[in-house]
Amino acid sequence: MTQQPSVADYVIVGTGSAGAVLANRLSSDPRKRVVALEAGPEDKNKFVHIPAAFSKLFRSELDWDYLTEPQPALGGRKIYWPRGKMLGGSSSMNAMMWVRGFAADYDEWAELTGDASWSFSGALEYFRRIESVQDDTDPESGHSGPIIVTEQRSPRPLTTAFLDAAAETGFPVERANSSRPEGFSRSMVTQRRGARWSVADAYLRPARGRNNLTVLTGAHATRILLDGTAAVGVEYEKDGARRIIRAQGEVIVAGGAVNTPQLLMLSGIGDEQHLRRHGISVHHHLPEVGQGLTDHFVAGLGYSVDDGSLFSAGTISEFVNYLLRRKGTLTSCVEEAYGFVRSRPDLSVPDLEIFFSPAPFFDQGLVVPTQHTVIIGAILLAPVSRGQITLRSADHTVKPIIDPRYLSDSAGIDRNAMLEGLRLCSVLASAPSLKSRLGPRIRPIPRPGTHDEEMFVHALEELGQTIYHPVGTCRMGRDGTGVVTSRLRVRGIDKLRIADASVMPTTIHGHTHAPTVLIGEKAADLIRHG
Repeated sequence: MTQQPSVADYVIVGTGSAGAVLANRLSSDPRKRVVALEAGPEDKNKFVHIPAAFSKLFRSELDWDYLTEPQPALGGRKIYWPRGKMLGGSSSMNAMMWVRGFAADYDEWAELTGDASWSFSGALEYFRRIESVQDDTDPESGHSGPIIVTEQRSPRPLTTAFLDAAAETGFPVERANSSRPEGFSRSMVTQRRGARWSVADAYLRPARGRNNLTVLTGAHATRILLDGTAAVGVEYEKDGARRIIRAQGEVIVAGGAVNTPQLLMLSGIGDEQHLRRHGISVHHHLPEVGQGLTDHFVAGLGYSVDDGSLFSAGTISEFVNYLLRRKGTLTSCVEEAYGFVRSRPDLSVPDLEIFFSPAPFFDQGLVVPTQHTVIIGAILLAPVSRGQITLRSADHTVKPIIDPRYLSDSAGIDRNAMLEGLRLCSVLASAPSLKSRLGPRIRPIPRPGTHDEEMFVHALEELGQTIYHPVGTCRMGRDGTGVVTSRLRVRGIDKLRIADASVMPTTIHGHTHAPTVLIGEKAADLIRHG
């Protein structure tokens, strides 16, 4: 449909990992009119679909292009946060890794929300509905869902050497996405025939032919319209004009961990003192909006190699190989293998992910590489540090203040865990299968006379960054706590729900795309079934 309606049953803000799911599932009822607003354009850029080219989208019109506040623990650096601004949201520019997390993560959600339906047994039913996993007969996997999850088509031989090194170091090597992973795996990816398979592919395109679904691109939501304590629509800007879409049923915000709290605050829902400082009329005092920001932090060690890395991905021969056969370096997800480990033996579940990237992916891919390189890195899966999203201005075009406060916990738990993770990265690099393939360490830049422990600190301060997994800024809670209830309703506001990574009460020991798709599926059920 091309006509822009003025009223719908459901208005969805955002078409990312949860929003696209909602657009599909809610419009499956032909009696319901659904409008989905997307601030960015269509996902037609060629670099959206070529897997290894995702960093080409960074700082383009398809990226919200955020920067954090200076981080004291990282030498005062501002950290770049790419977020997808197109159909499919960040699922159209992520690394395509499908990493569910642990069963214990979802059981913790159930405990924190007081709602057993969020437990792993409930989550498992959704994953079976969501997934279509290649060559997998495990009853815990999905086999006919819209999200295609495959083995990598052309993993690098260096990745095999890394997995061999993990085995030599004493870790099991297993298939990805068991409910209680305890070893190393080759990454499973959301691809179809070597091309990205985003939620726009899986959910939006099959639904866009329906007469009752309208997807508006270039439609930037500016505020939620409220009548007393009820959401009644959304104001948005498109083609330079302000427009309004009314919602007879519900408004569902699915803008992500940055944009969702910003939109709520711009609409007068948030901490009253903060809103008044920006001249925003307070509709509902909800002080936890924007608080509780949690992000997976990452740092790594870079080693030179003679050949076999993604440094060659930009060659004509690799481009031809991709176009003709959908194979080769351009099909890579960049982080081709990973494993879960504990920084301390007393932990019930691993708190670190150790990854291998056969690529010179330094400075988030924004710097042109000059040589073949690999990275072995550590990701902090259970950070104690918490940050926040706050307004910089009442103007919706002004980016919010993002302060993740990396490694800021007073007990130093996060910092110590990351240092232990980097020690293990160094151990893996010294295992026979890798040591024979690796040249000198080139990141952090070597300093004469520096011992290993100093080098690990330099890796944190100079190379530490986001792994693109912010969550928790509109978290679910129980007994009046949190921004939303376990049914994803915004506390104190009728007919308004949130369905995206911002509602996670804790982050998962994995990656955030898979559980966010789950949140979209569950939200659709909650809305349809009352």
